[in-house]
Amino acid sequence: MAASPYPRGSVPSSPFSPLRSRTHNQICRLQTELMQLMMSTTPGISAFPTDGNLQHWTGTINGPEGTPYESLTFKLSLEFPSNYPMAPPTVLFTTPMFHPNVDMSGRICLDILKDKWSAVYNVQSILLSLQSLLGEPNNKSPLNGQAAELWDKDPKEYKRLLMLRHKEAED
Repeated sequence: MAASPYPRGSVPSSPFSPLRSRTHNQICRLQTELMQLMMSTTPGISAFPTDGNLQHWTGTINGPEGTPYESLTFKLSLEFPSNYPMAPPTVLFTTPMFHPNVDMSGRICLDILKDKWSAVYNVQSILLSLQSLLGEPNNKSPLNGQAAELWDKDPKEYKRLLMLRHKEAED
């Protein structure tokens, strides 16, 4: 048997290569999602590739009305794995956040970003889900126990701590 002309672990550049096809499909999907977001009239959410890199986006969500987050804006980082949309992106709050389902590093506990992920979800549905989560946390599965407790017991202290964290982003 002849030795492969390709270095060990490399992928041939054939247009029929499964990796090339998957990468092409991912790029097409992300381009479609970007156009969908740009054409959307959904208020309070946006996302764009960071420095033209389709696999790393910066998202923005506005806090929903009638919640402690009203009139605040939050930035997020979205990293798309090579097998997106079959696997969820890694989404983090980059703006300091105080929320029952977000830890102090910005990691998010949301089922659609973990075990309930489906390829039917897209960037827009992720951002809308996160915006909804701001006003309706899942206190049964908190990443931030203090925030979960204050959400139910002391809304004024909750808002004070939220504003302290949000102020860190402005400093």
